Amino acid sequence: MPELSHRRRLLVLAICCMSLLIVSLDNTVLNVALPSVQRDLDAPTSGLQWTIDAYTLVLASLLMLAGSTADRIGRKKVFMAGLVVFSIGSLLCSLAPNLELLVVFRMVQAVGGSMLNPVAMSIITNTFTDPRERARAIGVWGGVVGISMAAGPLAGGLLVESVGWRSIFWVNLPVGLAALLLTLRFVPESRAPRARRPDPVGQVLVIALFGSLTYAIIEAPDSGPGTVVPFAVVACAALLALLRYEPRRAEPLIDLRFFRSAPFSGATVIAISAFAALGGFLFLSTLYLQNVRGLDALHAGLWMLPMAAPCFLCAPLSGRLVGSRGPRLPLLVAGAAMTATGVLFAAFEAETSNATLFAGYVLFGIGFGFVNAPITNTAVSGMPRAQAGVAAAVASTSRQLGQTLGVAIVGAVLAAGIGSSSYGDVFVSAARPGWWVLTGCGLAVLVLGFVTSGRWARGTAERTAEKLESAEVRQVVGAAERA
Repeated sequence: MPELSHRRRLLVLAICCMSLLIVSLDNTVLNVALPSVQRDLDAPTSGLQWTIDAYTLVLASLLMLAGSTADRIGRKKVFMAGLVVFSIGSLLCSLAPNLELLVVFRMVQAVGGSMLNPVAMSIITNTFTDPRERARAIGVWGGVVGISMAAGPLAGGLLVESVGWRSIFWVNLPVGLAALLLTLRFVPESRAPRARRPDPVGQVLVIALFGSLTYAIIEAPDSGPGTVVPFAVVACAALLALLRYEPRRAEPLIDLRFFRSAPFSGATVIAISAFAALGGFLFLSTLYLQNVRGLDALHAGLWMLPMAAPCFLCAPLSGRLVGSRGPRLPLLVAGAAMTATGVLFAAFEAETSNATLFAGYVLFGIGFGFVNAPITNTAVSGMPRAQAGVAAAVASTSRQLGQTLGVAIVGAVLAAGIGSSSYGDVFVSAARPGWWVLTGCGLAVLVLGFVTSGRWARGTAERTAEKLESAEVRQVVGAAERA
């Protein structure tokens, strides 16, 4: 990639953030619209889970493929293709006549979305080469999540109340078109110095693992063991096959040697935990505010502001802290705040009082605002730049897998607790195990944030980077000799 002026780098960052905005808006807006979708399409709780998880599941399954493909054929090409497919999927979602087709069109959206965020992060990584400048850029990137969390519920509430839930997908169309035109004009093409070969077997195993695991969790409350157990077995078999097959490939879909770096491994698990907490939190909050408290979509969106505002304010601060002091402090703040949120709801029934509900939303917004920048920066900063797309895709995959599992697990727990009762009668007690799950996610962020950000962890990252770079040089030399 050619050296760009400071103004041009900022413009590239803004264009990449536009892609994150439409993907993040899509999730937050849809959460507010879930009760309307439920009424209009006569969807059960598991159907609501699938409208979210169909998207995040496909996204998680294809992100690593998109990242490596972008490194191979060109990041700009893949990014533009993603914008086109995502916009088409959004239009189809707005026209879906039933729940089944809505789920299918959400999967189309996800195919496009898989080409956006990891590729955009790879573009940012290769545009901002100075570590401090890159950390600040990633902080801005994380702040966009806060913007989407602030704007999404309000915009979604207004659209749902005034036009209907189908209109929430229209928001993506003008933003997607603008991002496409700006990318064509201002984003330079870039790719890895040496193309990586596709790994179709690894890709199939990843899809089998994520898909069967999610299906087993979501359908567990409504289906018998005869339906769930086979999918659980498939998930275990796919995981074992992946662990055995990938190390034998010269150029695997995901290089398992990355995980010898403690900060990289920690960032992966932290991402899964943090986004599982986000997925579960939004799912429980939306259903409680509208189906139990009886709020309309707009007022439910207003109740999300105490969570969104701290997230928006804390994300850039987290990026600056990562650039100046490293990832430990932001991760400890994030873990402590998210753990406290879970305990507040699980042990003290925060939903039942406006004051504690407000406090819980603020705490979660602080925690989630601090967690994003250290995840991204840790995942990509210790890896060779030639594999930035793959490393960024692993981080993005972890986020989407976490959100998928959070909605699946918390939704399954809630569905089992409610049974045939009405939401208003048993929601608080039925949701309590889900809040304890979120507490565990916060504890994982806290503990791993401390363990994987010290001197020992940095040493493992340095040794891993050296080995990866040495292996890359040997492969390049071998390829040149064979040619």
